[in-house]
Amino acid sequence: MSALTVSHDPEQSWDELVRFWEEMEWPEGSKVEIIEGIITVSPAPASRHNVIAERIQRRLYSVIPDDWGVFQTLAIAVPSRLGMLIPDLVVAPVPQCAETETHIPAALAELVVEVTSKANARHDRVSKPAAYATAGIPFYLLVDRWAPDGPTATLYGDPKSDVYRPLSTAKFGEAIKLPAPFDLIIDTSEFPVD
Repeated sequence: MSALTVSHDPEQSWDELVRFWEEMEWPEGSKVEIIEGIITVSPAPASRHNVIAERIQRRLYSVIPDDWGVFQTLAIAVPSRLGMLIPDLVVAPVPQCAETETHIPAALAELVVEVTSKANARHDRVSKPAAYATAGIPFYLLVDRWAPDGPTATLYGDPKSDVYRPLSTAKFGEAIKLPAPFDLIIDTSEFPVD
């Protein structure tokens, strides 16, 4: 099943759009995001997708400070890009007293990880990194199972405006290094391939 987009009034304010996103009853198990002002409903990811996220999450826990967490369903807000995004993984300080119960400001994130699905690869390659860079998130790890030249993991950093600089790329089977504050090597040979 592919993603579904939900119509809304283009004249809606950001607050009205977020309220609609928060209050609507969405299909259980689906991932509902606002991407460039459009509400997008995606089915739950496949098990291979989840295995990749879990492998990365397990490695991250070994290197992050105790007051940081690795979150799988945490929404991050990027109002300037009309985005309420739910990355596959978000590394951020553990929210003490969240502004809302549904999301945190994207600027609090230290790292976001997206694992592409066939139906949403464009969002993970174009729309989401532009929003993450705009928010100033220091690192973006894209695990692209559907890359044209074969499955790869690419680490992006040095956000400027809405653009990241690619820092390193590894084909599945190779290792990719996340620099400080993580100082972590992720072995992509642990990732299942389709």
